[in-house]
Amino acid sequence: MKTASIPSLRVAPELRESAERVLRDGETLSSFVETAIRDEIHHRDSQAEFIRRGLAARDEADRTGEYFSADQVLAELDDIAQQNAKRRET
Repeated sequence: MKTASIPSLRVAPELRESAERVLRDGETLSSFVETAIRDEIHHRDSQAEFIRRGLAARDEADRTGEYFSADQVLAELDDIAQQNAKRRET
């Protein structure tokens, strides 16, 4: 697989010093930046998918006229959490 470069980035010296200060043993500034980019891409993809699902749910509710109150949703989430807690106990 061929690799590509990320454009170089000019930052304030304080930002570079802060980044270097938090590097873990054996971690390079380049690997730190690559990880940060990957994490942000994942975060933005997840956020976009969350919004897509929310808009689809809104459209489905508009289409069917079936809506749920916040109390109903929270009660169902509580039930799910309790079921998961019980499974972890066994």
